[in-house]
Amino acid sequence: MSDTPPADSPRITQIAEHFFRQEGARLVATLTAHLGTHQLQLAEDVVQEALVRALQTWPYRGVPDNPAAWLTQTAKNLALDHLRREQRWNTKEESIAAEHERWLSTPVNEMHDTFADDTLRMMFVCFHPQLSIEAQTAIALRTLCGLGPAEIAAAFLTTEAAIAKRLVRARQLIRELALPFAVPEPTDLPARLDAVLGTLYLLFNEGYKASTGDRLVREDLCHEAIRLTTLLTEHPATQEPRVFALLALMLFNAARLRARTDDAGNLLRLHEQNRSAWDQSMVQRGILCLGHAAQGSAISEYHLEAGIAACHSTAPDDASTNWPRILALYDQLLTLKSSPIAAMNRAVAVARVHGPQAGMDALDAITDRSKLESYHLFHVIRGTFAAELGNQPAALTHFRQAGNLASLPAERDFIARRIEEL
Repeated sequence: MSDTPPADSPRITQIAEHFFRQEGARLVATLTAHLGTHQLQLAEDVVQEALVRALQTWPYRGVPDNPAAWLTQTAKNLALDHLRREQRWNTKEESIAAEHERWLSTPVNEMHDTFADDTLRMMFVCFHPQLSIEAQTAIALRTLCGLGPAEIAAAFLTTEAAIAKRLVRARQLIRELALPFAVPEPTDLPARLDAVLGTLYLLFNEGYKASTGDRLVREDLCHEAIRLTTLLTEHPATQEPRVFALLALMLFNAARLRARTDDAGNLLRLHEQNRSAWDQSMVQRGILCLGHAAQGSAISEYHLEAGIAACHSTAPDDASTNWPRILALYDQLLTLKSSPIAAMNRAVAVARVHGPQAGMDALDAITDRSKLESYHLFHVIRGTFAAELGNQPAALTHFRQAGNLASLPAERDFIARRIEEL
């Protein structure tokens, strides 16, 4: 065999990376279902090694007919080889061989009777009451959703180093506790459901506005979050109004994904987007889910955020947007669950209803504003308010600060255009 890969090896490498992004997190969950959560690190390691082997062999031998199955088989074989060497699974070779045969021949959906999807099952396992909420969410986002420490840090408005330490502690605790791979009984699901929903919410947000890389939007993450949330709405034990509300929120926002950038990849603000390009089927599905979410007396933050998204998604044009209604929903949201991001977004609604000075005052009134100082969008909003007030020097200062903090090329280009407009 020649040592020189074929001319289309870059394309094959892209294919390999694509399938790994699509299947990697799901494969980790599947392996952990067989190995046990105490072998979570092994599952992650062999999945990474499977990708390495794909990148080494596919450029020479071609992409397999079923790339996902190839990655799964390779990862399983690597895990079994490791367990044989370490003699952690069974000391008898014939028992290992028998288990090998059973494992490779048994469909996953025949092994479980609660959630057929391993990623969803593993999420409920990760959110074990013996783990802190922070540890649960970090390990779920990293292992099951495929987000890196930098992306998780952006979601929590903290540092990458802090998230890395949190992940190490979480893995150590999982090994020490030897948590079983078992979805809780239906009566115990509500105690873990909120944490699962919070993770899916963060996963969607990372897809809607990526925190790292070259792309502003990662549709694969958005659609995976929608897929998993949809499964929750279809299961009798998790058909809660707040689940439908979260799905409605995702659908309203996902309907606008294709219109968020122009043909050149430039970021478009909501009022600049071509509303005819919005996916009306998703909007209608979101409205239907919002109707299901209204069944019951409890109101969650997802109900309120979905209501805000619905105001935007159903307005025929920017001038028709019901900003007083949006502001009222933000007021309710902050009463229910205060957060600096929600308060920042509320300030935009305040400005649309009461003017830019009121919006600036609302930003200044955020009690935990220090958490937003490293967030570029906070400074973009301040710069926008300053420009609308006619204070060009202040606007320039805020936009430059935002440009220094922005991590994506599309964001930096957008800020540069705003500076040129001053």
